Order: sequence, then structure tokens, then C-alpha cells
Amino acid sequence: MSLIRQTFFIGFIFCIIPFTSFAQTSLKETPDSWHQLDKAETGYNGISLDKAYQFVKGKKSKTVLVAVIDSGVDTTHEDLKPVLWHNQKEIPGNGIDDDKNGYVDDIYGWNFIGGKDGRNVKEDSYEGARVYHKLKAKYGSVVPEPKSAKTPEEKAEIESYRKAKQKIEGDGSGGVDLIFLKRIYASMHKSDSILQTAMAKKIFTGNEVDAFNPTDPEVKKAKSVYVGFLKANNALEQNNKEFMEGFEQYIKGEERKIESKTKSPKNYRGDIVKDDESNINDKYYGNNDVMAGTPS
Repeated sequence: MSLIRQTFFIGFIFCIIPFTSFAQTSLKETPDSWHQLDKAETGYNGISLDKAYQFVKGKKSKTVLVAVIDSGVDTTHEDLKPVLWHNQKEIPGNGIDDDKNGYVDDIYGWNFIGGKDGRNVKEDSYEGARVYHKLKAKYGSVVPEPKSAKTPEEKAEIESYRKAKQKIEGDGSGGVDLIFLKRIYASMHKSDSILQTAMAKKIFTGNEVDAFNPTDPEVKKAKSVYVGFLKANNALEQNNKEFMEGFEQYIKGEERKIESKTKSPKNYRGDIVKDDESNINDKYYGNNDVMAGTPS
């Protein structure tokens, strides 16, 4: 199989895998404000901002408190600083739980994925892998029938293990050939390097490469491989930096999936947060770094 045919083959695989970096809508066709638009009017899954403004026009307003459950909040951002909730009962930076709520210096809230030592959880393992390896030690390769459970809790546990086992082990079919995938990445990486030199620029889109007319045979081949792969993934609008980084992350994700079948995932939360996930009453953990900017 020629390199070009291999490229289109793996490109086809990516097209049917829900991976946003390799199957996104054309950036030129998508408005910058798509996230504010209304789906019924424009087809974009936005928040219907204009409709919301029209809806509240003339109505009496009241202050609402919005909890942000995310990877962090930039408390120094000029647009956020005036509206961020501020705990008036807490004195910043004195290391004392002034309001006696169990959280020291919780000025803007609390970070529940941080450790008392200031570290924060920056990455995590697959939930399915954690459940799979935890219960595999108990049930082994043979999963009992849920109806054999003696309690509702045991039944729920068995059903969780069945789902996790199916997710991690699968049915033996499908999947991505990781060795083949890495070869394609190596080919794309080489083509990207050649094109950077030939075009005398570090960053370029697939469309720019498509419009480029080299005469050197090696550069022609690099263009053919690079453009062919991006076309197969509907990604000509992406620049090379974004695409190659996304490609690399995709491979790492596939590696983690394969590794999760035989190796227990690293307990990032246990190492850093050190809370008891099984105890609903365990709530005094984490740190006050709501920006979550401290490396793990």
C-alpha cells in the first residue's frame, strides 16, 4: 500500500471517530461568535444570547450567584474581577478560617481538586479504567449476573463492573492500529518539517499548502501527503501547529486506552487531593487556589 493510500485510509478512520481536532467545521465558515448564536435561527449550537437579552428587557432584575465547575477561574481577569463572588467574612491571606466554615482563606470559593500542599490535579485517568481495575481484583474475569446479587448495592456494583469491563476490554473488534497510526504521524511530521523549510514559515493552514506549487520532488511529495491527509479529515482550515498537536494528543489517548487494559491507572487524585472518595461526609479537603494554576 502506497504512503498516499495509507494516508487516506487512516484519514477515513479519523473521519468516523468523534475526535474534534480531526473533524471540525471549517473555521472560515464558522462565525467567531457562533457560541452566542441561536440554533433555531442559525443552525449553530450557541446560547441564544440575543434572545436572552430580548427576553429580560424591561424585566426587574435580581442578583444571582453562579457556581463555576471547571478547571479554574482567572480571578485577575478584567471582565471577571468586578463580578466575582467575594467572601466578605474572610480576611485574605492570613491563613485563618475567619468565618469558621472549614475552609481557610476561601476568598473566591474553593478548589476541590487541589492538595493541602498547594499542588493541583492537572490530568486524570479514565473513570472506566479506575472502576475496571478496582473491581477486577474482586470479581476477576468472570462477571456474575446482576440477579445473583444479594443487595441493591452489590447489584449496582456488578452492573458497573460489567459496563467498565466492556468499555476497557471491548469485544475484540475494531480499534485503531497504534503502530500504523504512529507511522502516519511520523510521515506527517516529516512532511510538516519539509514544508516549513520550503515555504519559509513555521505556521500555515492546509489551504496555504494546497495553494503552494513546489518544483522540488521531495517537497511535492510532502505536500501530497500533508494535503491528502488534511482533506481526508476535513481539516484544511487548521494550521499545522494545531493539527499536529491534536494528532499527537489523539495518539497519546489511544496509548492510554491500550495501557488501561493491563495497567491500573495512576491515582492522581489520591496522590494530590488525598480525600476519601467513598465517604460522602469527607468535605474538608482541597485548597483555595481557584485558578488552579499551581503545577501538580
